[in-house]
Amino acid sequence: MLRLLLPLAALAALLRAAKVPERSFGIDYDSNSFVKDGKPFRYISGSIHYSRVPPYYWKDRLLKMKMAGLDAIQTYVPWNYHEPQMGTYDFSGGKDLESFLQLANDIGLLVILRAGPYICAEWDMGGLPAWLLEKKSIVLRSSDSDYLEAVERWMSVLLPKMRPYLYQNGGPVIMVQVENEYGSYFACDYNYLRFLLKLFRLHLGDEVVLFTTDGASQFHLKCGALQGLYATVDFAPGGNVTAAFLAQRSSEPKGPLVNSEFYTGWLDHWGHRHSVVPAQTITKTLDEILARGANVNLYMFIGGTNFAYWNGANMPYMPQPTSYDYDAPLSEAGDLTEKYFALRKVIGMYKQLPEGLIPPTTPKFAYGKVLLQKAGTVLEVLDGLSPSGPVRSTYPLTFVELKQYFGFVLYRTTLPKNCMEPTPLSSPLNGVHDRAYVSVDGVPQGVLERDKSLKINITGQAGAKLDILVENMGRVNFGRYNNDFKGLVSNVTLAQDVLVGWEIYPLDIDGAVNSGIIYLLDHLKRPAVKSLSYEVPTFYTGTLSIPGGIPDLPQDTYVNFPGWTKGQIWINGFNLGRYWPARGPQLTLYVPSNILVASVPNNITVLELEHSPCSSQACEIEFVDEPNINATLKHETEKLPLFVRELWMRHL
Repeated sequence: MLRLLLPLAALAALLRAAKVPERSFGIDYDSNSFVKDGKPFRYISGSIHYSRVPPYYWKDRLLKMKMAGLDAIQTYVPWNYHEPQMGTYDFSGGKDLESFLQLANDIGLLVILRAGPYICAEWDMGGLPAWLLEKKSIVLRSSDSDYLEAVERWMSVLLPKMRPYLYQNGGPVIMVQVENEYGSYFACDYNYLRFLLKLFRLHLGDEVVLFTTDGASQFHLKCGALQGLYATVDFAPGGNVTAAFLAQRSSEPKGPLVNSEFYTGWLDHWGHRHSVVPAQTITKTLDEILARGANVNLYMFIGGTNFAYWNGANMPYMPQPTSYDYDAPLSEAGDLTEKYFALRKVIGMYKQLPEGLIPPTTPKFAYGKVLLQKAGTVLEVLDGLSPSGPVRSTYPLTFVELKQYFGFVLYRTTLPKNCMEPTPLSSPLNGVHDRAYVSVDGVPQGVLERDKSLKINITGQAGAKLDILVENMGRVNFGRYNNDFKGLVSNVTLAQDVLVGWEIYPLDIDGAVNSGIIYLLDHLKRPAVKSLSYEVPTFYTGTLSIPGGIPDLPQDTYVNFPGWTKGQIWINGFNLGRYWPARGPQLTLYVPSNILVASVPNNITVLELEHSPCSSQACEIEFVDEPNINATLKHETEKLPLFVRELWMRHL
């Protein structure tokens, strides 16, 4: 052993004497360049969010990114994904960030880590945990002492895990972003940014490059940039590249030019058209960026999926759909697109593309129609959904006050007077966050919706049960309204009377689905239901059997909802997300093959919130082999410009 160590030590001494650098990554301000291992370095990167791609497919997506010619990937760390309850941390399964980083390293991809604490990302509350709102007056993303205390606790868990993965420590992480687009936030709190800078340096050391990202204007950089954090910008294709980088130069007179978010597409909202950005628009601007020797990150390179309840929303309140396809070079399901090959061709003009085969698009399979049957209404299975029973309160409590951060809560009271004639039930202060399904003694009355439907007429006798099932449709992720409380956030009135005496049921629907409570009910005989334009929220169940005799099954698929209106779907207990074909543009949901099994039937649970086809046509869903996230429907608004950051500024 000694004979082996001495030559190695001597070799290390010779390397130091010759000034051959060890693993290092930094900035050479004199040459306006990054420096990797002592040599000038320019990166071409692409965004992938590990939280939006099943771990089963991480390797496939990363290999496709590598074969496109990317040097690096960029990923966000959503705080609320890892700390769902205060002090409870989860880095297992799909949340195993360290395994994701190691896989990127093994494939030969560098990593640009966007560590937060705020990330935006069209993710619920921009990645901030909803439990922060237990202090109602908290000022998020500021020097508020309670906020800083929570951030410090979280970063003392996250950042030490990240330190071994820094490039100088043998890992793939070359840069770490602090906060995100802070110049677009109203607080403009430099002491907050200084706190983060000090905290990141404490846990990550002095060698790692720390940076910020803001819109490409002096307005955004004024509050987003801070000495000690390298300022980068983001901008869309089709714009003035020279002007955008001149904005960066206003904060960083020297150093590498960096576009940290070069948009390959754009996000969607329910009720609006699917965003599409032509490949030629992107390739033209990408060529301009690379011709300047600038560094670039393509946001997104693969968008992925907002499984379960993780989607965010923008203001005025517009929640994002389950698909985060983003019209990216790799589709939501990781498929190779025309845009992928067009961008790869441009990248190949500036660097040597890797040799080898590009992993093919994964096959899709149309399993066909699956018959569903009614398992029970939410009211019928209420005890199983809320095993701890109701919380009683004079006035409604919010989701946060109930420590229920996602999903659904049922609010129940009694009618204080006879309403034989239609009587207005309303939330005068727009207090339904976000959508409420109203019934009286089990008879459906209608829907209240944030910013859209603040009043409906109901009928019923005095003493009848008034049930309001409230859905959290995703917290605001951008701008000043991150403190997005859910539930009935203000009083509900019947005519002029404020309703009081509430029983409030936090619903653990995911737990009930996984424990089989809902599935056990599907064999109960129930009377035929006459066709109504609106029904009470109801569970339906069925099974999908993977056909035998066909090799390589199960494969990816998409589930379509002909005749269904709005709801949530689980397969084998996995929460696929929200469907809303009545509003669109997304009609099908992506079903990754890893949640399906071939050996036994796959259990399917659907919660339809408004109206199923089961009383008037076939009670079925259909598994198809092509997505439809761009349905042509009667949209609620005119088509918005593709890049609408400027429109959102008025809401900051």
